[in-house]
Amino acid sequence: MAYWLIKSEGDCYSIDDFRKDKKTLWTGIRNYQSRNFMMKGMKKGDFCFFYHSNGNPSGIYGLAKVSQLAVPDPTQFDKKDEHFYPKSKKEKPLWYCVEVSFVKKYPKVLSLEMIKKDAVLKTMEVAKRGSRLSITPVDTLCFKEIEKILS
Repeated sequence: MAYWLIKSEGDCYSIDDFRKDKKTLWTGIRNYQSRNFMMKGMKKGDFCFFYHSNGNPSGIYGLAKVSQLAVPDPTQFDKKDEHFYPKSKKEKPLWYCVEVSFVKKYPKVLSLEMIKKDAVLKTMEVAKRGSRLSITPVDTLCFKEIEKILS
């Protein structure tokens, strides 16, 4: 099993939206490294921390689980969608997404500031200066530390 951190802007798709929907395709990712994590790394059953970027505060708000392996991201073909990508063709898609299912909303938020101050968590990609990836792996030690702090 692997662990991940997936980012969403709270005003675009919040943890409460996710809880209401119960599951969603993680669409709109237009970074090759994050796409490759979804295509080659993320497996059914992997846990993902749900992180609000540009939140108040930015941080980890909940937990999700990968419920379906990567499929072509439908938003790349939709001319009305902000994530439309004209270079993508249905017969040769460029962008993929996994489906994630809601597991829980934590009773408190683990803020980015707290992550950066924690001896274990400060090694996470999200804590590094200039980190902009919307999907990043999380090692087992960090996963256990976050669960201990938030549960």
